[in-house]
Amino acid sequence: MSEKKQEKGHNSTSFDQWLQRYGWEILPHPAHSPDLAPSDFHLFGPLKRHLGGMAFEIEDDLISELRNWFDNLDVDFVRVGINSLLSRWQKCIDLHGDYVEK
Repeated sequence: MSEKKQEKGHNSTSFDQWLQRYGWEILPHPAHSPDLAPSDFHLFGPLKRHLGGMAFEIEDDLISELRNWFDNLDVDFVRVGINSLLSRWQKCIDLHGDYVEK
């Protein structure tokens, strides 16, 4: 991966600030529980269904579609994902970082 792609995007800082403004703490990801990534269990399924059957001639078209999808996420969709993540994190804490079933 190129160095440029590894940098945080311009929106990630504002998202971090948004989380902090509303009292959310950004926690480190437990290395032995990859199933706890919010993107794995809540975002990728719906995103995959949304993109299913689409073809993109150029990368910019894909990026535009992704931005559009993320910009239009329903607040309740995000809330459900966060609430589900919280209970899964608690299970991970209770299991001292071991694998958490989905």
